[in-house]
Amino acid sequence: MFSIINALIPVFLIILLGAALKRVKLFDDGAWTGFENLCYFVLFPILLVKTLAGAQLGSAEVLRFSLVLLFAICTMSALLLFSFPLMNRFLGVNRAAFTSLLQGATRWHGFIALSIVGLLYGDPGVTYMAITMAVIIPPLNIINVAVLARFGASRTNFPGVMRKVIHNPFILACLVGAGLNLTGIGLPAPCYEVFNILGGGALGLGLLTVGAGLHLGKVKQQRGLVLFGAMIRLLGMPLLMFTGAWLFDIDGLPLVVAVLAGAVPTAASSYVLARQMGGDAPLMANLITVQVLFAVVTLPCMMWLAGSAGL
Repeated sequence: MFSIINALIPVFLIILLGAALKRVKLFDDGAWTGFENLCYFVLFPILLVKTLAGAQLGSAEVLRFSLVLLFAICTMSALLLFSFPLMNRFLGVNRAAFTSLLQGATRWHGFIALSIVGLLYGDPGVTYMAITMAVIIPPLNIINVAVLARFGASRTNFPGVMRKVIHNPFILACLVGAGLNLTGIGLPAPCYEVFNILGGGALGLGLLTVGAGLHLGKVKQQRGLVLFGAMIRLLGMPLLMFTGAWLFDIDGLPLVVAVLAGAVPTAASSYVLARQMGGDAPLMANLITVQVLFAVVTLPCMMWLAGSAGL
């Protein structure tokens, strides 16, 4: 446990540094938006292409690993949808708030997940995280957009949303990297060095942008609902990953990566989606912030359990 905590301390220190830099206004809001776009559209996709292009993967294990991921996100989505009448009656969860709870429980922060596996497990960990992205980003977007369209206040252009899913830079990067791998082309040495340098920069800068996105002063209202939503994500989703790993016989590093994908906080982009599609955007912002803070405690515990069970 202590070795995991020590390994994760740099991750959370960099997040805190990002929050401090945002607070002292060393960079303006436009600069932080630029940093986030640089990570999202350039640096992390480059890291994924570089890693997947040279990865050694076993098809049977990848299939079982993918089934674990799909089992967890589909089960969580179904449980929450079936529970909405009860949450509405006993917890006062309205339709807009429910969409934020669903996003908070199912979507995940790829910047944090990629940074952690890159720092702790190197290319093998990044490879499985790349597979995770390729497997769950499309269905997660479809599920959450469909729920927002049904429960939110705004109408949605589904063809436009699907185009965004198809054009997601992480998905495109996974496809390019996998194509280079399967065809045996790989990355030429000069390209590999360029991708290696740029991809390495994604880890630190991505964590800084996570810290800059925290809104510590806004967590005041709906405290009980925010706590409930945080626990669903940080404890419930890892539990489903453990269950899926048991069902599909996955252990070792794939188990650790699957649990990590379930244990990281929700995606920062969830706030934008909630705002654009009529969800409860203030609740979504609170969920993102509280989950990042609580993950300081829950994430090491989940990784320790996964490591004890599978390594």
